[in-house]
Amino acid sequence: MTSAADEPRSPFAVPIYRAVWFANTTSNFGAMIQSVAASWTMASMTASPQMIALVQASSTLPIMLFALLAGAVADNLDRRRVMMAAQIFMLILSLLLSASTWAQLLTPWTLLTFTFLIACGTAFKAPAWQASVGEMVPRPVLPSAIAYNAVGFNIARSAGPAVGGLLVATAGSAAAFLANAFSHLGLIGVLARWRTDTPTARLPREPLGSAMAAGIRYVAMSPSIRSVLLRAALFGFGSSAIPAMMPLVARDILRGGPTTYGLLLAAFGCGAVGAALSSSRLRRSLSSEGIVRLAMAVVLIGLVTIATAPLLALILPALMLAGAGWVLALSTFNVSVQFACPRWVAARALSLYQSAVFGGTAIGSWCFGLIAEHHGPTAALMAAAMIQIVGLITGLRHPLTRLEDVDLSPHGWNAPETAVAIEARAGPIEILIEHRIDPADIAAFRSAMIERRRMRRRDGARDWRLLRDLSDPHLWIERYMVANWTEYVRHNERRTRADAANSEMLRTLQIGGEPVIIRRMLEQQPATPTDGAGPRMISTPDMEGNA
Repeated sequence: MTSAADEPRSPFAVPIYRAVWFANTTSNFGAMIQSVAASWTMASMTASPQMIALVQASSTLPIMLFALLAGAVADNLDRRRVMMAAQIFMLILSLLLSASTWAQLLTPWTLLTFTFLIACGTAFKAPAWQASVGEMVPRPVLPSAIAYNAVGFNIARSAGPAVGGLLVATAGSAAAFLANAFSHLGLIGVLARWRTDTPTARLPREPLGSAMAAGIRYVAMSPSIRSVLLRAALFGFGSSAIPAMMPLVARDILRGGPTTYGLLLAAFGCGAVGAALSSSRLRRSLSSEGIVRLAMAVVLIGLVTIATAPLLALILPALMLAGAGWVLALSTFNVSVQFACPRWVAARALSLYQSAVFGGTAIGSWCFGLIAEHHGPTAALMAAAMIQIVGLITGLRHPLTRLEDVDLSPHGWNAPETAVAIEARAGPIEILIEHRIDPADIAAFRSAMIERRRMRRRDGARDWRLLRDLSDPHLWIERYMVANWTEYVRHNERRTRADAANSEMLRTLQIGGEPVIIRRMLEQQPATPTDGAGPRMISTPDMEGNA
């Protein structure tokens, strides 16, 4: 067992995290070059602000559309292979985009199509990568690892746009798209050499449809994650105006070219890197909610400054402020989601978070593009500032929960021996759990059962009910169903150490410390022949930990 003294103090002390981080940063560098080239190519092909803003929308929409599917794939398959397949897919598309540009076959709509498809690769890679971070590094350095991911992305955001603008200006967009293709090779190589210690699965793989439903259900039944998703969607919607409007700020407000556009993106990225590097110090002095409020405030200041001060000397520091707020908010949201869910559903929860952020970004890019087309980029930026104010107000009602000390590791559960042989697919299974409660403790018991209902439904139980026996005032029965025996085992294996507090409270409320009686029943049709053993009902005086 690793002691606290032996645990790394930095995620970079973990070799695989370090290797993947550097390779992923290189890949992000190429993505930034591709983004600049795509935006500026669109601006050179059409004067429509809406078409230019759609470049940003097409790069974020796939994350909203396919994030949950990607999360289910990442939770059910080898995450290393998922990331590798996504990188190879993006490599091939980037080569095709470069060739199409060189052959002068590119049109505004084919450019949007390529941008959309490349973003599909990112959509499938992102949940697998984000969920893998929690497995690569110990929990105490997870916030730092996520912040350093933002550092890597924003190092790429700082240097990539300037290089991208220079490449577009000197060698053309085709060369920039080719550079993005080569940037994928390093991460493909690292992933090909990485050998993960994947534990042998005790249960069959969850079907994708069921896995997606389980991810939605878990998030829907987790108030702390719901708050993060709401806040993240609002923030993504409002902050999307910055990258969406930046080509117009460079071209129409500052009267510049691709180099000016690259400088604006570089300033945004520099602010983000600085904030990411200082995030550890901020986390020691501010709560997650405090960091998010600070982030929204500085993004608000940045938006208003860009909209009202049409001077490069003022817009560059304003973009640095906005970049700092952007990375602080998104990295804090990401950490909050990772701390709020166990590993079995991590990729799905993160995919829904990313869907909220990038869905808000895609919708915001389109909306602010429409505003800019009819009223100019200044009006669009001021509208985005108003959204940030709405986000700050929303935080008063839906603050982020402190989750750093919540232990979501598996509680440990062994499937019970059954008196009657049962197949894995046999079902439905009905569970009856008998509680004997003193009338004086009924209020406390019912309060605990509110939380029990949430946990049962969150982890896959159906038709949960709490019943009271009319002939015995002490007897209460908790009833729920699962589809089959495999799902019953899966349901119980999802229980975490944090959930054990609820079970312990219910045990203390039992009269005289009596054991909880659990009856596990297999539904049978009256006409179904039996094997001579009678009804398939299993009744065991089991402790609650084995429910």
